[in-house]
Amino acid sequence: MDRKRSCTLCGGAVMMLLLLLGHMTNALEVPLDLPQPPTITHQSPKDYIIDPRENIIIHCEAKGKPDPSFSWTRNGTHFDVEKDSKVIMNPKSGTLVIDISGEKAEAYEGVYQCIARNEHGSAMSNNIVIRQSRSPLWSKEKIKPITVQRGMSLALQCRPPAGLPPPIIFWMDNNFQRLPQNSRVSQALNGDLYFSNVLMDDTRNDYICYARFPYTQTIQQKQPITVNVLDIEAMNDTVLAAFLNGSDFWGDSPFGERAPNFMQPPGTHSTSMVLKGDTLQLECIADGLPTPDISWSKVNGDLPSGRFSFHTFQKTLKITEVTEADGGDYRCLAKNRLGSNHHIITVVVRAAPFWISAPQNLILAPKESGMLTCRAGGNPKPTITWSVNGIPIENSHKDPSRKIENSDIILSDVQTGSSSVYQCNVSNEYGYLLANAFVSVLAEPPRVLTPPNHVYSVVTNSRALLDCASFGSPLPKITWFKDSQSIVDSDSYVIHKNNTLEINVARPLNSGKYTCIASNSLGNKENHVYLEVKDPTRIIKQPGYKVVQRNSMAVFECRVKHDPSLFPSMIWLKDNMELPDDTRFEVGSDSLTIHDVREDDEGNYTCIRNTTLDQDSASAMLTVVDIPDPPTDLELTDQRERSVQLTWTPGDEQNSPIQLFLIQYEDSLHGPGVWVNMTEVSGTSTTAHLELSPYVYYSFRVLALNEMGLSEPSTSSGQYRTNPAPPDVNPSDVEVIGMSPDSMTVTWRELTGLESNGPGLQYKVSWRQKDLDQKWTSLTLVNVSQYVVTGTPTFALYEVTVQAVNDYGFGPRPQVVLGYSGEDLPTVAPENLKVSVQNGTLAEVYWDAVPLSTVRGRLNGYKVSYWKMRSLHKEEPEPEKPQELIIHGSETEGLLIDLHPYSQYTLNIRAYNGKGNGPTSANQIFETPEGVPGPPANLEVENLNLDSLIIKWAPPIEYNGHLTGYLLKYQPINTTDELGPFKELLLKANETSITLENLKHSTRYKFYLNAMTVKGSGPTVTEEGVTIVDEAMTSKQVDIATQGWFIGLMCAIALLILVLLIVCFIKRNKGGKYPVKEKEDAHQDPEIQPMKEDDGTFGEYSDTEDHKPLKGSRTPSNGTVKKDDSDDSLVDYGEGGDGQFNEDGSFIGQYSGKKEKDTAEGNESSEAPSPVNAMNSFV
Repeated sequence: MDRKRSCTLCGGAVMMLLLLLGHMTNALEVPLDLPQPPTITHQSPKDYIIDPRENIIIHCEAKGKPDPSFSWTRNGTHFDVEKDSKVIMNPKSGTLVIDISGEKAEAYEGVYQCIARNEHGSAMSNNIVIRQSRSPLWSKEKIKPITVQRGMSLALQCRPPAGLPPPIIFWMDNNFQRLPQNSRVSQALNGDLYFSNVLMDDTRNDYICYARFPYTQTIQQKQPITVNVLDIEAMNDTVLAAFLNGSDFWGDSPFGERAPNFMQPPGTHSTSMVLKGDTLQLECIADGLPTPDISWSKVNGDLPSGRFSFHTFQKTLKITEVTEADGGDYRCLAKNRLGSNHHIITVVVRAAPFWISAPQNLILAPKESGMLTCRAGGNPKPTITWSVNGIPIENSHKDPSRKIENSDIILSDVQTGSSSVYQCNVSNEYGYLLANAFVSVLAEPPRVLTPPNHVYSVVTNSRALLDCASFGSPLPKITWFKDSQSIVDSDSYVIHKNNTLEINVARPLNSGKYTCIASNSLGNKENHVYLEVKDPTRIIKQPGYKVVQRNSMAVFECRVKHDPSLFPSMIWLKDNMELPDDTRFEVGSDSLTIHDVREDDEGNYTCIRNTTLDQDSASAMLTVVDIPDPPTDLELTDQRERSVQLTWTPGDEQNSPIQLFLIQYEDSLHGPGVWVNMTEVSGTSTTAHLELSPYVYYSFRVLALNEMGLSEPSTSSGQYRTNPAPPDVNPSDVEVIGMSPDSMTVTWRELTGLESNGPGLQYKVSWRQKDLDQKWTSLTLVNVSQYVVTGTPTFALYEVTVQAVNDYGFGPRPQVVLGYSGEDLPTVAPENLKVSVQNGTLAEVYWDAVPLSTVRGRLNGYKVSYWKMRSLHKEEPEPEKPQELIIHGSETEGLLIDLHPYSQYTLNIRAYNGKGNGPTSANQIFETPEGVPGPPANLEVENLNLDSLIIKWAPPIEYNGHLTGYLLKYQPINTTDELGPFKELLLKANETSITLENLKHSTRYKFYLNAMTVKGSGPTVTEEGVTIVDEAMTSKQVDIATQGWFIGLMCAIALLILVLLIVCFIKRNKGGKYPVKEKEDAHQDPEIQPMKEDDGTFGEYSDTEDHKPLKGSRTPSNGTVKKDDSDDSLVDYGEGGDGQFNEDGSFIGQYSGKKEKDTAEGNESSEAPSPVNAMNSFV
């Protein structure tokens, strides 16, 4: 922030004058090693209330050079501290310690003032008023009981004794419990207790006013006040006289409802005065019945935004930090349904003196000029007076260099030794201000007070302030430099009046060394400071809004990015307060975890990441949800015979909207303790219209449902009983079941207790045979759900009804249900049974239907039984178990499937109904024709010799006719699993093996075999086999690699290649002037004899065909070879200068001499392969 300006300017003319007269500084600090007048540094408050039980300490501290001495005045005269043994002045200060043990504190009350002086002047403290705190006792008084008529207003006076400071007032009862207050009963600002209207419940004998005195922490109690509230209309004269005996009576006529009228302040208008800067409290208390509501407004204006609040149930308007604009008229409005009334309070704002520009210390060099300014405001306008060293200026010695103009002291051409302390006193009827300002005349070269080499650290894009606090007389001029470049005011830099250098928006490029130089006529002084601009702290993972269920866990993340040199701390706040001291709150390195979340954990959580330079914060809400609280206040209204209205008050939603309400009932008459779901209503409803049944003792309860689930049930409503009535419904699910040929059973579902509608529930069962014009036969039954009717014809159709009956009448007309009496077994078997064989596995069967008269019930269908007697091919030990084909309904034909071919079958048929099966028809025999046989069994393939295989099998298990032979197919399979051509053989029926010859040796074959009848081939079985491997051929192929001739051939080839390589090598080096041997001897190891540094180096060698050197080769560690002392250039060797190195690192390019010496030799081919390349190519 900007430092205080070096001078305070008031108006354009004063500005010009100041520029001409000299320098001013705001709160100028003079180094303590320099001579200076005294300055008061600490003093007690002006109004000092003391505790009479403790010593009195009056503070007065000051600084100066030389150290100041201290003295005191009391009530305007010198206070001789040394003559009072109870008073001690602290060493090196003027602070007084007064021991009041054994003394009365009143003896030291008064107005004290401290004077600090040295050879350069005298400074004065404020007038310090010492007063003893007081907590006087309540005067004894006898308080008569107060009798008041119900509905009237009432005021109970407190009137505590005057204390210092004033006491705090509150009302309590005999049990030290605060009396409840509300919009009807409230305490006024003066401590009185006001009733807008009294109720019978206000009668009590312990209305007690207490006064607490804050300094002594004592509480004084007023005598209890008794209040009797009477309802005169309900009392006779004798009783009324007894109540009024010995009491004050408020009101002489019945007091009913009335419009508001003001009790405090009375009337329609009042005035209130407040000092600027204080807190204004306006109060309006009204009586009325019903209790009035109070509202506030400002006439011709608005209430000050952000500074007003309402208290004491809207009866008090509070405005803080009052300004002149808060003056004016305020309206309080009291209103009830019978009318309204208003009161105007005119607020007058006065002001104790306040500084506009207090005088500041002034440092002047000899011959310089300056000015002391004293500007103050107030209402009324304050008076300004000047003193010099505590003496009124008009009484001080005359100084030709000083004059007073418009409350300003102007100094010109000051001289050494004219230092003084000036006091400016500003006062009006509401207070005073006193300010000391010294004028110090001295000559001092510049000095920089800011510590040298101080390092300032800021974050990027923030403001940087670099101090250059200095002192000197005359006042030094400050110049700033950065990296030897002068700094002037610009968009980037601002140099303030106090010489602080401000960088508006610091960037990393602003980091570095800054120098400030202080100069005056007596010399120069420089100081260096440093600026570091660091990366800002930023939260990159902010906490997010959380909605969690109670007892679960909530996690807030707070990850930060920061400058590496800064180490951010983390602080978590809940609703801007510290986190609760609870182990459920776990603070991690980058997170906050709340375990076992509770309702009171809900709120706004803020993460603050702090460094020494900056901070960042982020907030998120935590919402705790749970099942709703149960509804309350169940009430039954609109009660009728068959319905009732249920109302309730919803419980707390627990932050999850209620979706619906579930109403349940308990019937304590028919099902005590059992709650049954009755109906549901929307979550916005608080009533439900319930349809009821007669003769039920209802109790109701309500449950609320939100996303979290159902609430606990509400407390049950009161019991609601409905009157009995005839049944509304008859039994349901009536059925007629024929159980035996001469009876039928009637069943039904009984009514519930809720459906009975009354006592004596019975069931009237009626029946008659249909279409015979019979009368109904009826029977009344109790507590049963079925009845058996006997003596019925077999399978006769009946009409049946079941009706509910109770002691109050019959139920509605019952619905007729049809049903048959019991069935009996059919009496005849189906006739004319015929079989039509379709093939070996399928046959069709036909028969004639049985007459319905013989069924003796409902025909369910026919059952065809059939079984295999034997195979026509071979004898079988016993027939198979019968199979059954069931034909439903009246169909007279069916299919027999999955028969065995070439077999003999037997079948018969019978009808069946609900009672059972009728008699069986005579057996019918039929045969199935031949079919294809089953697969041959046990197919095997065996090796016989190199080109033969034996195939073996067994006959099929199922012949299904006469075998006519077998069909054998086979084909070879090559090494890639490809199949060759088929070959087929027809074999006789009595054959079970065959030898196949002239097959290929070492070959795999696949075989396929089918059995055959006249109907064709049966299923195929397959098998594979391999002919024997020729071991002699295999041996020849394996041994060739180990034969001597083969090894010799390989050796000869290798020798030939070696000879070719040698020839190529010799041809490559033919005609060279410098033999390879001489070159190698001269160069030896290139690592041992490097070439001269000034002759250059070879490029790195790299074989273009194979980068791997041969075994045993060496390459210089740096990949280069230096020239030796020879003047020959390696570029001269070979045509293209493309030198090569062999395995030991020596140069083996074409050694053909220099081109300019032997052109012919240089024309030999340079394309001859090197031995290395040749070998690599071979390999």
